[in-house]
Amino acid sequence: MLVQEAGGAVRVSEAALSEIVRRAVASVDGAQLRKGRRRLGVELEDGRARAELQLVVVYGRVIPEVSAAVQERVADALAQMCDVEVEAVDVTVEELVPQ
Repeated sequence: MLVQEAGGAVRVSEAALSEIVRRAVASVDGAQLRKGRRRLGVELEDGRARAELQLVVVYGRVIPEVSAAVQERVADALAQMCDVEVEAVDVTVEELVPQ
């Protein structure tokens, strides 16, 4: 991601974006990113962001509630740290794991 301003440019690497998303997901009790994904689906363009995430949810949790919390936390983190408008955070629950 590249942000041009009067005083110069700020570049946010894909690794930094991934860390923002990982920490936001980890802050939601009962959710984690699915392991084995080399790259997160985070797109930033023209001041707008969109994310596509695959999740693992703890068995027994209410999946729509956990998913909505992840969407909110990721959107807030991207908006605050990257100063972008978040269009969407799409989540797919890929696995359920025991507590």
